Amino acid sequence: MRTTSVTIRIDEMLKKQAEILFDDMGMNMTTAMTIFIKAAVKLGKIPFEISGNTPNAETIAAMEEADSISRDPNTKVYLTSKELFEELRSECFESRFHLHPF
Repeated sequence: MRTTSVTIRIDEMLKKQAEILFDDMGMNMTTAMTIFIKAAVKLGKIPFEISGNTPNAETIAAMEEADSISRDPNTKVYLTSKELFEELRSECFESRFHLHPF
């Protein structure tokens, strides 16, 4: 198997802490990163839960707006994507018709 080099930039102190940890586990940084990357590729995602990340104010506002819209009884609901696109096509046609009468 051919190998290639990867260069990453991380905080110097974090690198030192990781090297100590991995050394205690009997491996170097390359081995640890290879294990991480193989697990991510195999699972198709980060191989552990990422926590402690809180959404920013804009994301929270968008989530609250989406929740509000979903609870609004006046919100139009489509049972299929076909139904949605038919209505969109109809609205586009009507809009063009009104903008450019024959």
